[in-house]
Amino acid sequence: MAAGRGARLLIVDDEPAIIQFLELGLTHEGYEVKTASDGLEAIDISSNYNPHVVILDVMMPELDGFEVCRRLKESIDNVAIIMLTARGEVTDRVAGLTLGADDYLVKPFSFDELVARIGARLRNQFPSLLGEVNAGPFRVDDQRKEILYRNEALALSPTEYELLKCMILHHGIVLSKTMILDKVWGYHFGGEDNIVEVYVRSLRDKLGDKEHRLIRTLRGAGYRMDLP
Repeated sequence: MAAGRGARLLIVDDEPAIIQFLELGLTHEGYEVKTASDGLEAIDISSNYNPHVVILDVMMPELDGFEVCRRLKESIDNVAIIMLTARGEVTDRVAGLTLGADDYLVKPFSFDELVARIGARLRNQFPSLLGEVNAGPFRVDDQRKEILYRNEALALSPTEYELLKCMILHHGIVLSKTMILDKVWGYHFGGEDNIVEVYVRSLRDKLGDKEHRLIRTLRGAGYRMDLP
């Protein structure tokens, strides 16, 4: 069964060749796909289609991708936006991410990498689409808000659940305290970042991770979940 079953994608690009290539490839991957050739059309389609992931070009006539990104983030409760563009300068990436983009891929790009990034966004923001997510000794059931470790359900507070889910879904990737605060506590969290250390310590206790082999601390960088 295709990995993208049930996920709605919107491709926004003013290059017909890019549209055709991505629509064909992503449909083959199992995604439901709609396309738009400009920003205004993208906003119009999104109002009814409610996409899970938008693959969004930046350089388009009339309404550029930055403005489209801003409007979609305001109008859709939960949407992942991957900026796909030839503009790879740091200032452009920062501008897109500041406006709410969740990822940024520069043309020319690898289709396999794009598929991997789409999958990562779905696992992070829409795990219920994928059913139960299995990763190493963990099984995450987002509908039940339950995480099993070695087939045993963990007794987790809501925040512990969100933190552990975040680490599992991003396993192998270093997550800074700032990134964790943004993903788990939200962008407007006004507390101290040492709250992350407190919750990580609690998770290690519940996982029996005394030697920090599952949740590793990388001094000056953050934490990384390593799955056996």
